[in-house]
Amino acid sequence: MNILQKLSSKNLIVFNLVLIGAIFGFFLAFLSFSCSTPQASKTARAEENPVIIPEGALAVAEGLQTVFRSVADKVLPSVVELKTVSIRRQQAPNFPGIPWEFFFGPREGEPDSRGQEREYRSQGLGSGIIVRQNRDIYYVLTNNHVVENANEIIVAVNNGKEYPAELVGRDERKDLAMVSFKTSDVHPLAVLGDSDLVRVGDWAIAVGNPLGFMSSVTMGIVSAVGRTGGPANNINDFIQTDTSINQGNSGGALVNIRGEVIGINTWIASNSSGGGSVGLGFAIPVNNAKRSVDEFISSGTISYGWLGVSLNDPARETAQILGLEGKRGALASQVFTGSPADKGGIRPGDFITHVGGREARGTNQLTMMVGDLKPGDRAVFTIIRDGVSQDFTVRIEARSDQVASENKKLWPGVYVAPLTDEIKNSLKLDKNAQGLFVAQVIADSPADVIGLRQGDRITAINGENIRDLAAFYRLLREKTEKELWFGFIRGDSPLETLKYKR
Repeated sequence: MNILQKLSSKNLIVFNLVLIGAIFGFFLAFLSFSCSTPQASKTARAEENPVIIPEGALAVAEGLQTVFRSVADKVLPSVVELKTVSIRRQQAPNFPGIPWEFFFGPREGEPDSRGQEREYRSQGLGSGIIVRQNRDIYYVLTNNHVVENANEIIVAVNNGKEYPAELVGRDERKDLAMVSFKTSDVHPLAVLGDSDLVRVGDWAIAVGNPLGFMSSVTMGIVSAVGRTGGPANNINDFIQTDTSINQGNSGGALVNIRGEVIGINTWIASNSSGGGSVGLGFAIPVNNAKRSVDEFISSGTISYGWLGVSLNDPARETAQILGLEGKRGALASQVFTGSPADKGGIRPGDFITHVGGREARGTNQLTMMVGDLKPGDRAVFTIIRDGVSQDFTVRIEARSDQVASENKKLWPGVYVAPLTDEIKNSLKLDKNAQGLFVAQVIADSPADVIGLRQGDRITAINGENIRDLAAFYRLLREKTEKELWFGFIRGDSPLETLKYKR
């Protein structure tokens, strides 16, 4: 048998195939071993050097977790979801249907819909806090903007049950409202804390129904207190928090680490058109709402105290001239004649610093402090006049929108400002120009009636020259008991107003 025959023999072919298979199998085994060895090595090293969580730190974290769980268990049953329906009626378009009625009129047997009213229903969502119970009636505190236009209100509690509710009362100035529902079921009441004790850095936990996700709990801290400038002229001094708050949280609870309600979540500041949370949430301090709870239940309305002054925070130049730098309070630039302030001795130019011994940190807080006084209360107002601190006792009266808007009683009815370099430049006045710039004249007020106009420069009161703002207010107090007139400059002409008889 020659060599070619040997190579082509059947036995040799089988042998070669077996040999090739063995070599290939060995290669696969080696490759598999090479790939798996590093992972096994890593596993071995991990087992040899395990990460150990310190027991002390873990105990602290678990303790805090237990606290948050307890707060949620305590608060969730007393926070409800408010579902509202607002019904709006609008007259149907006054033209026939297209195409049939347009050409032929209504079909036989069908009513003519022209001129009829249609009903439109819009749904709303918010939160509320169960704060009071009277037998089988439960009272829920919420925001006014949650229920102000609602024709139908449903209260949904934490266990999923729903109850029809009725509006008890609303307060637009503080954006508070109350609804009630009736049931024989037992529901826990929220524990109201003391918001005066809240400090920046405290834990803050929000409970409510953001975007319809019922019974949600979010956590953060108190970012600031005493914030002002809420929507719709809200007069509260808000608690600011970075706790995640979204639409639907309105009216829900902001609670402390003890599960006590310290605020009512009300609004958020956001750059997004949808109002998404960016860590700027604001809550009405619960102490601002405690008296409202009682008044809602007893009468359905909120009564506010009225002092009868127009307040503003003085500009830096005004504070310097009046000696008020570094002082906290509000300037009574106008006083209503015959008002409690007028009767009590407060005059235009008085700077109010305290009410009943409590410091007034600015216009908004002073407005709220006066509003919280009950009609008939006597309160001591501390003021600064001509650099001297004085006390005046004032008997507070009930606030009326009609009385508070009677401009003809607003004395003197003009807002003035010092002639700063900026004002002189804008009016192209000489740097030695004298007088006070008339920034605003209130319509129908005494100043308006006698002919004073915005842009005038007041130079005298009742014939006595005015050097500065302090002299302006002093002369108003001392020289205008019977009559008032102003010397002023309009354009380049020195003039006098008519005389106002008091």
